[in-house]
Amino acid sequence: MESPWRADGKVLTLPYPLFGTIEIPTMNQQTFFSSALSAILMVGSAISLQAQGDLDRYEAVSWESPTGDKFNYSWRAPDKMKKAETYPLLFFLHGAGGRGDDNKRQLSDAGGVQAFAKQGVSSRRQSYVFAGQVPKSQRWVDVHWNTLEHKMPKASKSMALALQALELFIKDKKNQVDPNRVYVMGLSMGGYGTWDAIQRRPDLFAAAVPICGGGDKSLGKKIAKLPIWAWHGDKDRVIKVSRSRDMIKAIKAAGGSPKYSEIKGRGHNSWVDVWNSDELWNWLYSQKRK
Repeated sequence: MESPWRADGKVLTLPYPLFGTIEIPTMNQQTFFSSALSAILMVGSAISLQAQGDLDRYEAVSWESPTGDKFNYSWRAPDKMKKAETYPLLFFLHGAGGRGDDNKRQLSDAGGVQAFAKQGVSSRRQSYVFAGQVPKSQRWVDVHWNTLEHKMPKASKSMALALQALELFIKDKKNQVDPNRVYVMGLSMGGYGTWDAIQRRPDLFAAAVPICGGGDKSLGKKIAKLPIWAWHGDKDRVIKVSRSRDMIKAIKAAGGSPKYSEIKGRGHNSWVDVWNSDELWNWLYSQKRK
């Protein structure tokens, strides 16, 4: 794991995913560790307060399917809406750290909720956000993350329920969702989920952003026409970068033109680069299903 901070004896540098880095001068060796602790607590407190404020803007739903299965998701509407107009929707698939039953962690996982706020998803881009939560010990896709390839298995219970709940949400007229501007994005476990979702339902989405995940490369032709921008760190030791490379290669071989960003020196946190890429977010919200 990469060190969360570094120092040269004079300056303590801490990474802050949404705003770059924070540099705090350290007077001497005696005060170094005191400065480090204070800085970590300060940044952690700021992130926690910001995240909680953003989370309070989401509505938590415990949805029950027609067969009696329950699925938790949280959603947020665009900040300003007009009658008779429709708006895009971001379907977000969290990583393993977002699993649980609190219906909140899926948004705070990897700083997602702060990133959405920074990129103006609900404000500038006037978009809905729909984020389901996988229960503990379950996955979006029932495959091992360290495998170098897989064939698309039967839809996991969480994926099947998420897609059902999402479609009902989109079809509900009071939600004013534009069905031609539904985007899917997911990281790590959710990166696998993103590839899985678009390979099952390419007709449902206008664009996809799979982050450090992997899919069934034999199904490249099925998603060749879908706008895709995949991301992966070339030093990822959790999910091999070959998973994204293989998917991009398969889609191109099928006639597609996917975008791909492989981040040099990045480990298993390439979502940081996604959060900070204005180009990515502008591209995503310019897509519309034809």
